[in-house]
Amino acid sequence: MHPIPRSILLALAMGSGPALAAGFLDDSQANLALRNFYFNQDNREGRSGETEEWGQGLRLDYQSGFTQGTFGFGLDAIGLLGLRLDSGGRAGKPGQSRTPSALFPLEHDGSPRDEYSSLGLTAKVRYAASEARFGTLIPRLPVIKANDGRLLPQTFEGAQLTVREVEDLTLLAGRLRKAKGRSQSHRDDLSINGANSPRKAGDAVSAAPARHSDAFDFFGLDYQLTRQLQAQYYLGQLEDFYRQHFLGLNHAQGLPLGTLKTDLRYFHTRALGKNASRSGRAEGYTAAGYYGDGNDDSGRHRGEVDNRTWSALFTWSHGPHALSGGYQRLSGRSNFIQPNQGNGGDLYLITDRQLNSFARAGERTWLTQYSLDFAPWGLPGLSSSVAYLKGSEIRSERGRLKEWERDFTLAYVLQSGPAKGLGITWRNASLRSQASTDADQNRLFLTYSLPLL
Repeated sequence: MHPIPRSILLALAMGSGPALAAGFLDDSQANLALRNFYFNQDNREGRSGETEEWGQGLRLDYQSGFTQGTFGFGLDAIGLLGLRLDSGGRAGKPGQSRTPSALFPLEHDGSPRDEYSSLGLTAKVRYAASEARFGTLIPRLPVIKANDGRLLPQTFEGAQLTVREVEDLTLLAGRLRKAKGRSQSHRDDLSINGANSPRKAGDAVSAAPARHSDAFDFFGLDYQLTRQLQAQYYLGQLEDFYRQHFLGLNHAQGLPLGTLKTDLRYFHTRALGKNASRSGRAEGYTAAGYYGDGNDDSGRHRGEVDNRTWSALFTWSHGPHALSGGYQRLSGRSNFIQPNQGNGGDLYLITDRQLNSFARAGERTWLTQYSLDFAPWGLPGLSSSVAYLKGSEIRSERGRLKEWERDFTLAYVLQSGPAKGLGITWRNASLRSQASTDADQNRLFLTYSLPLL
């Protein structure tokens, strides 16, 4: 648990009873979210065969109000508990037809644990239209995005300042030091793909240990230029690994029939600290990507962060219909880079989907998606979507590779009755790739949220 500044705890302790109740307690909210999750994946030709698990997740969120005064103080808490209902036996055991997924932590013998839990506290201070938060954070920013696609969400430890003193302008800045994976109780230092696990002999950096960083700094601004147009700039850098610049534009345009939304994104990511030197990369501060066969100049840059990614996504919506089309292109030697602790994370890409992110060096991806809300046909709460993505030009030792993914989602939320708000979602995806293992995956969610305060 991230240490909370003593000054904030002291301010809360010294607050008078009526003043504390008027803001801190009276404005408090608490909510219990239940998530029942079944996961099944057929790895096709992979050695691990079928992965299958079933679990129950509980998430308790408490949000206090703020004490009265020029500076308002508050305290938030998030409690997470995952319970195993069924699993695929033991990871790495020969001859079995099922193996565990990444839904639960594993014991030393490769079997999943029966339960795991964590508690996170966040102190907060408010001044005018600005707010500082210290402790457990769940960032959803272009340069770092917490994952919530399994049983429990990924969380981070650090500090964040949000400033909204100027109309239509939001400024953010902060530092993250630790991350707790979606299937973990403990917190780890930060890392990236290519450095977050020990390398074996014969790898790009033979037998190098996993390398991590304890400082991810970020800064960003969101500016609403007009009612229809928003501009974004973000900077994120992971000490000893990389510095990343992000530019984004979001625009909505009314049409005679429907609305057209445009989402433009550009990332420029370069090496920083030890990753920027050959000696640092020799120690294991490396990124995943394609660096040639090592017999030319490209071999000198093996493991160096070097990536540019741009994308354009257009969505036309009219009534219950939404149709999207987009394109994304990567250039440079490395894959697209953002923090990843090795057990799953989200990327702020239009191609980050259920099974694949289409984020390998040189990859070019076309995508299309259709979404439908069934309310006009007398089925409120029922929705569905289907998406198809095709990637090509993946750089590798075997030449230029290709891959595709098809996703289907069907969701329903009860609109009335004693179980109003109960949701069920089925997500089905298929991946066929020359760069990774083919897979067919099903996820089934049963969710319910219960207000406590």
